[in-house]
Amino acid sequence: MSQSLQFQKDAHGHRTHTCGELRAEHAGSEVVLKGWVDTRRDLGGLIFVDLRDRWGLTQIVLHPQQSPAAYALGEDLRMEYVVSIRGRVQRREVPARNADQATAAVEVVVDDMIVLNTSDPLPFTVSTHEARQQNASEDLRLKYRYLDLRRPELQKNVLLRSRLYQSVRRYYDSLDFVEVETPVLMKSTPEGARDYLVPSRVHPGRFYALPQSPQTYKQICMIAGLDRYFQIVKCFRDEDLRADRQPEFTQIDVEMTFATEDLIYEVTEGLMAAIWRDVKGVELEVPFARMTYDAAIRRYGADKPDLRFGMEIEDISEAVRGSGFRLFDGTLDAGGAVVAIRVEGQGDMGRGQLDKLDKNVVRGKLGGGGLIHFRLPSDGGEVQSSVKAEVLPTSFVRAAIDQTGATAGDLVLVMAGPQPKVFEQMGGLRLHMARDLELISDSADGPWKFLWVTDFPLLEFSEEDGRYYAMHHPFTSPHEDDLDQLATDPGAVRARAYDLVLNGTELGGGSIRIHRSDVQARMFDALGIDEEEQASRFGFLLEAFRYGAPPHGGIAFGLDRIAMLLAGAPSLRDVIVFPKTQSAQEPMVASPDVVDARQLADLHIALVPPEKGAS
Repeated sequence: MSQSLQFQKDAHGHRTHTCGELRAEHAGSEVVLKGWVDTRRDLGGLIFVDLRDRWGLTQIVLHPQQSPAAYALGEDLRMEYVVSIRGRVQRREVPARNADQATAAVEVVVDDMIVLNTSDPLPFTVSTHEARQQNASEDLRLKYRYLDLRRPELQKNVLLRSRLYQSVRRYYDSLDFVEVETPVLMKSTPEGARDYLVPSRVHPGRFYALPQSPQTYKQICMIAGLDRYFQIVKCFRDEDLRADRQPEFTQIDVEMTFATEDLIYEVTEGLMAAIWRDVKGVELEVPFARMTYDAAIRRYGADKPDLRFGMEIEDISEAVRGSGFRLFDGTLDAGGAVVAIRVEGQGDMGRGQLDKLDKNVVRGKLGGGGLIHFRLPSDGGEVQSSVKAEVLPTSFVRAAIDQTGATAGDLVLVMAGPQPKVFEQMGGLRLHMARDLELISDSADGPWKFLWVTDFPLLEFSEEDGRYYAMHHPFTSPHEDDLDQLATDPGAVRARAYDLVLNGTELGGGSIRIHRSDVQARMFDALGIDEEEQASRFGFLLEAFRYGAPPHGGIAFGLDRIAMLLAGAPSLRDVIVFPKTQSAQEPMVASPDVVDARQLADLHIALVPPEKGAS
């Protein structure tokens, strides 16, 4: 360390302003600023430093005649040194490159500077000036997360998330909801993703589970008469990770007594309107659109449709029935479907490009049986079909095209296969085309297309396990009209369940709950959970139902996902202060880690080494 950088006592006292606060009206004021050295420019006689804190940047000027001691310190300053300065604000011409910087109209001429701490050379640059930022791998940035978090982009996301928390609490408080903290160490009730288990030292051989959701506790709160509950809660699922998944995540959890679906929709739409107003300054249009699960699958090939673009799926089965084309006829005879989408303005797409789409996307990524296309040239020429006319007659091609509404310059893409799989595959192709043609983006400026998806199937059958599983969870109420089918045709039963979708992302889901013991028992029977297992796993809830349980329902939202969409971030990791990687590790603290033998002995646990070659 240079002799001039020996640490000094901070004699400046409290800072008077932040680095994002000074404006032209502060000219002539004496100020104290504290922060990090973002950049330093030595112009041979004057040293300019951009001083940074979480509020922004302020340019400070070190002048050899004004303050020789501060100027001498400035000659040794490096990026990320922590300093305190005292000086006087003066106006300056706003440089074009800084026109969007809030403090660009002023600078501070330094009278005195104190170096509060130095910094080693950085593993990557965190400067506010994008041109100076280096491309660092995500693994490196997560290892040095405390440096990564100094970047304004991430700090902006953290502050946005903070405003989101406050907006949620204000809104529910205004509606007389009670905020309740439910236990983090709870009973394992495996039904879905794997639990994270916590061994008990005082009860050898027994385990707590970290909550995948506080579902049973919030239902108990309704039975207890709290009437309206909410909680911003940590939840945990031991599952494979994606960009929109984390092993620990934050949930906005809500439950209400005497709730109907319409009441849940109304309260939730009010919450979303409040969040977008508070965080983005945007007024949402309510009520949101609604669509049944069946319609979503048939029109968009997904239970979370992206409505930011058209390209809806058309079932053209009847238009091509009896065409003599073996693929179509065989598919329809087996109960399948022939489906199509119209891609506007792509009628001149080359055959090679379409062949790659078939090979890499339809057959490769989506697992489809193949892609058929009809090209309608923009010059109004004859339709170009990928199937010869002697195999698929022109009249059937024209009928299919007419049903999609395609005109000159458009492209029609067709797939055939079993239901509902072919709709889901076409839904995947629809999204691929939208991204490829840049019809959608992850912009933080919208558009914001909300949608309620309703009337989900109550149960889904697992061919692998040979049994039914709850599509949401086993406490979801069946439609009253379908209740008798639980024993005879479980797969046909509709749930009083709903998901809230935004721009193709599921924000959350919920349901009207079962509140009667007899109905809950019938649900468990359909799931193959016998009375002994019911008593062991859910006895506390079944017993509570016997003491005047009111009708109730609720919903839960992924707060991380909401923050991600509000910020226009590509990953949840960009809106979580200390996230896990896709391998469920936290590089900064090297978690998870081994523990010593004594800790294991206290928990009565012996480790079984993994089989050779296992990860």
